[in-house]
Amino acid sequence: MADNSPKELSREEIGYIRRKKAAEAVFPIFRFIILFGLGFVILYPLIYMVSCAFRERGDMNDPTIMWIPRHFTLDIMKETLDAMGFPNTLITTLFLNVGCSLVQVASCAVTGYGFARFKFKGQKLLFAVVIMMILVPPQVIALPLYSQFRYFGIGEFTVNLIDTPLTMYLPALTANGIRAGLMILIFRQFFKGLPREIEDAAYIDGCGPFRTFLQVMIPNASAAFLTVFLFSLVWYWNDYYVSATFFTDTRTISLMLRSLDTELKRKLFGTISAEISPREQIVWKEAGCLISITPLLIVYVFLQKHFIEGIERSGIVG
Repeated sequence: MADNSPKELSREEIGYIRRKKAAEAVFPIFRFIILFGLGFVILYPLIYMVSCAFRERGDMNDPTIMWIPRHFTLDIMKETLDAMGFPNTLITTLFLNVGCSLVQVASCAVTGYGFARFKFKGQKLLFAVVIMMILVPPQVIALPLYSQFRYFGIGEFTVNLIDTPLTMYLPALTANGIRAGLMILIFRQFFKGLPREIEDAAYIDGCGPFRTFLQVMIPNASAAFLTVFLFSLVWYWNDYYVSATFFTDTRTISLMLRSLDTELKRKLFGTISAEISPREQIVWKEAGCLISITPLLIVYVFLQKHFIEGIERSGIVG
């Protein structure tokens, strides 16, 4: 007759069960603390930015005011928008940054597709150059690029491209724009993950490589295109080093934010030598930062689902 009585647990098994139950009880608390801490670190600058942008500058000298302004006002935002020349600056920024982002997405997609699907001589060497594009900071090549655009051409037939949109569009068109190496890598990883059968079916139907890319690969890579576009848009939007190198009269949001102190003194006080307390200047600086990131936040709110999907399918995480 079989013995159906419960088996007595050993001391090791009892200890293991107790440790497992303790871990299951502690882990949710630990996870909450970590997520709460990360959320606070990420949201603290944004909350402080909003708090300062809608308070009077005199509130900055009041130690009793931490988060909620005592004197709520829109004057700081209006003064900052006026100092930045926001309508014209926004149009210029959209033309340069959004335009270059779109051009760079197209050029990097073609380049990444070539690395993913075709074999050619020097492929490994050229891909090593792409990796170097990720590793080498733009400051290293800024001076050679400036000389190239200042005397663009061959021999006596040279033109000065400095302070023209071509200084931004030409690198983007040749897949050599801001952070282009990373975008080529994302496209390469994404296209390598797509099954070759869909290309083979297109070739059987009479499509060439270029038509296959346009009609078959691009529709299947919409998530990757959106991901790269958002990356490119953010980097172009926030760039001031490359823009300041090539532009003297052209004004983008990042360049205006960089020179906001000078513009505010000229607009509000009529002279750039006006003395303003560094603590009081914070309200205008935070307002300028809030104005500059608002368009990006709006774009991300509407596209975050597709952006996360593109990151997961690109093969750069996990």
